Amino acid sequence: MTRLNQTQTPIFTGLKDYHRRNIVPFDVPGHKHGRGLREFTEHVGSTMMEIDVNSMKCLDNICNPIGVIREAEELAAEAFHADNGFFLVNGTTSGIQAMVMSACRPGEKIILSRNAHKSSISAIILSGAIPIYVQPKINESLGIAMGITVEDLEKTIASHPDAKAVMVINPTYYGATSDLKEIVSLVHRHGMLVLADEAHGAHFSFHEDLPISAMEAGADMSAVSTHKTGGSLTQSSLLLLRGDRISPTTVKKNLNLTQTTSASYLLMASIDVARKQLAVHGKEMLERIIGLGRDARKQINEIDGLYVFGKELIGTPGVFGFDETKLGISAAGIGLTGFELYDLLRDQYNIQIELADYYNILAILSLGDGEDQIETLVTALKDIAKNHSTSKIIKIKNSVLKNPEVIVSPRDAYYSNTKIARLEEAAGEISGEAVMAYPPGIPIIAPGERVTQEIVDYIFMLKREGSLLQGTEDPYVNFLKVLGQRR
Repeated sequence: MTRLNQTQTPIFTGLKDYHRRNIVPFDVPGHKHGRGLREFTEHVGSTMMEIDVNSMKCLDNICNPIGVIREAEELAAEAFHADNGFFLVNGTTSGIQAMVMSACRPGEKIILSRNAHKSSISAIILSGAIPIYVQPKINESLGIAMGITVEDLEKTIASHPDAKAVMVINPTYYGATSDLKEIVSLVHRHGMLVLADEAHGAHFSFHEDLPISAMEAGADMSAVSTHKTGGSLTQSSLLLLRGDRISPTTVKKNLNLTQTTSASYLLMASIDVARKQLAVHGKEMLERIIGLGRDARKQINEIDGLYVFGKELIGTPGVFGFDETKLGISAAGIGLTGFELYDLLRDQYNIQIELADYYNILAILSLGDGEDQIETLVTALKDIAKNHSTSKIIKIKNSVLKNPEVIVSPRDAYYSNTKIARLEEAAGEISGEAVMAYPPGIPIIAPGERVTQEIVDYIFMLKREGSLLQGTEDPYVNFLKVLGQRR
């Protein structure tokens, strides 16, 4: 088969041609090349505003691409080892929603890991699917969830042979991956579809030292956040399709239910250029980033009290592979919670970390990082270990992300009558909404699940630590919507 020319950028090239023509716009957007929003334009630059345009004949349309968008999607599919690719401008969330809606009809079961992202729950609500959870393995010394095992998945499939699909996280937020090739083989033997939430694995296809990508493992669909680790602009992602178990027309139909009809050409052009960069230069760029990650691990692990976990976890429960571009750092040895270390780095050292939990922080390395950034982080951590360590004992407890008791399907719970309960009085009730810390956006409780005292205590701990909580109507999470008639 003839390979496509991965140095081409159809959308970006089309935008540059449009810009050179100096067209007079009598269409939307209303800022008219930035002239109608001068303060913003002066800050971000006139060129960006001049190529913030709407769909037109020469630039194609995302709802039914037959021109430059289609060409760019074909290039992306080839680069990511897929048969079809779809550009996403509503983030990977819209891709996960389209995957689940393409795989499951209302009332059909989908098997997924309990540490799934909030977008998986929203996809289940939209599709009407019934979630069947597989418990991820918990690393008790770190207090975080890892991947799922083939054995646990096999037991779940045996109990639910009528499930239509299995969704796998590749990788988890902290970089752990499951045995994806074996999982794909198992799931396909049972006539089910394999969907992959690859929000943090957009770079996997482009270096052999990284875990295998979902498309290379033979999965049917994968949603990848090119904006997280692939270099494109925030909110831009790809939905990938492989094989003939799902029709591309079905996927496109479901995408068009939720994705905007006014797709941003800035976002799509950034995917186009990011794909070219990964396809043409990805291996050498990732070689450098992986090397920086290894150097950072070595230096940070030499600091008394800090521990950066990595490939030594491979072979432990739920860890078949590990992404070395993720720096998960435990500060328990210096008496700090992850939340405290996160705040110190941001407030006193001007360093923004991706996320924190009670025990750890996560720093993500990607294509834009260099030695200077690593040195800044390592220097700050050395200073914190020296000047901010405490005698506090951080006791590691198991994660609360255990298989919940699902009483009502998420869709039915979402549309049910609800009443308001004080958080401290909510144990035993059935939740009518989700609660999650963001990031990572993994629901602590989802609609239709039984609220336990353990969950209530965990939410109170997150509130005390100043974690950013969302999902509830009450922005302060003092109250929780639960099923029942309002008084």
